[in-house]
Amino acid sequence: MKQAQRTPGESKRVMIVDDDPSHLEIYAMIVARAGYRPVPVLVRFSGPEPLPEDQIAAILLDYRLNSVKTAPVIAQEIKAKYPQARILVLSDAWTMPEDIQPFATEFVRKGQPEVLLNTLQRLIASDNAGDSAPGNQ
Repeated sequence: MKQAQRTPGESKRVMIVDDDPSHLEIYAMIVARAGYRPVPVLVRFSGPEPLPEDQIAAILLDYRLNSVKTAPVIAQEIKAKYPQARILVLSDAWTMPEDIQPFATEFVRKGQPEVLLNTLQRLIASDNAGDSAPGNQ
């Protein structure tokens, strides 16, 4: 039996963290369109669902969450579990809020799917380029 050919990003998983199930679906489509595997994590009022054990290449994190845990707190927890994964913050703010900057690599305003797609591809590509270089994280 022949194996199906895989795209270069197909094995890369991108976690999507949001409190709105419809946003999880939309971002999952964008992530899949880029050739990555979406891993949705719904944030409930008490905090996010348990984080998956999968290896994660990047994280899309909504900034405004209807939860007792703020996005910076969740970002800190995610970074502790996935220290190599890059966090891309999504928000309707004009710039990345200061309180999440220590944990995030990139910021994209909501409603810009092409910018999100390009930023995600660049983040993962730059991570892959640094895999073989010592000291790069």
